[in-house]
Amino acid sequence: MSSAGGLALALHRRRWIAALLAVALAVVAVVAAINLTRTGADTPPVTAQDLPLPVSESPTATADVGPSPAVPLPPPAPEPIPDLAAAAMNVLVIGSDSRASAREAAAFTAATGESIDHRADTIMVAHIPADRRSLSLVSINRDLWVEIPDYGGAKINAALEVGGIDLTARTVESLLGISIAHTVMLDFHGFRGLTDGLGGIDVPVALPFQSTHDTGHVFTPGINHLDGQAALEFARERYAFVDGDFQRVRNQQVLVRAILARLTAGGALNDVTAVRSLVEFAGCCLTVDKGFDPLQVAVLAYSLRNLDVNAIGTITLPTAGDGFVAGQSVLFPDYGGVAAVGAALRDGRIAELTAP
Repeated sequence: MSSAGGLALALHRRRWIAALLAVALAVVAVVAAINLTRTGADTPPVTAQDLPLPVSESPTATADVGPSPAVPLPPPAPEPIPDLAAAAMNVLVIGSDSRASAREAAAFTAATGESIDHRADTIMVAHIPADRRSLSLVSINRDLWVEIPDYGGAKINAALEVGGIDLTARTVESLLGISIAHTVMLDFHGFRGLTDGLGGIDVPVALPFQSTHDTGHVFTPGINHLDGQAALEFARERYAFVDGDFQRVRNQQVLVRAILARLTAGGALNDVTAVRSLVEFAGCCLTVDKGFDPLQVAVLAYSLRNLDVNAIGTITLPTAGDGFVAGQSVLFPDYGGVAAVGAALRDGRIAELTAP
């Protein structure tokens, strides 16, 4: 064979080998694509033997074959939140004066039965009627002298110290003759975090003052937009007022109304996803009773979606003057007034006493 003929044969062989390599790469690509798109545990993987061999005697390079772009699936619809049974309920709201973690303090007391240093700065019964369209807040002064079950006479704020949220709930139940369905507690850190997480709150200030706590925040007449720290100082202040704790209680009621207004703004509680996100976020800040799991919190929040914030009424439990017991400055209960408030709560007439 001439040298020219040998060269031609060698070039022909090289083109044939290159073509076979191209076909082999294409087969591998197709096999990979099919194996990636198959699902199911009993579906056997695809191999090269499962594919037809090329029949062309003069194979040419094929186009690159790859998997089709995946089309993203729409997100699943959120699970519906069940409707709460149409019955009135009382929720106890506690504000702990703990600078650390009220949740850890409550857990320690529940586990050991030992007292720990934190007391209730805020004690409030939120009565939610069956239609969930209004709400009544019954505040209890922290210095009210009461009988704490299995402990004895003391200021009501001490129930949190000696027995945690459960004993505080029992004390309020005994005082008013009512049942508490659930208890929710916030400490200083949790209250700041919750308020900041909501983007702050708009609070109407009827009585201007300067805080005697922390930053010395100045509260001016009219609507004040408060971040977490300012809201905490607004809730804690009593020394700036002539009537001390009574004005503090009124300011705490104003704060709760402002928080509920923020939560219900724009129909936010009608959005199931928003409600679940809210409950997940609030889990960082709230301490609740053992029977109040996140789903039940979501159910309660969702049930308030039609709440009219202008229909939130407030009252402070009647007192019969102040005095001293065992060297402590205390407030004495007006037992007749306390009994009337308790009866109104039990009979569903509390709105008559708390009309806005």
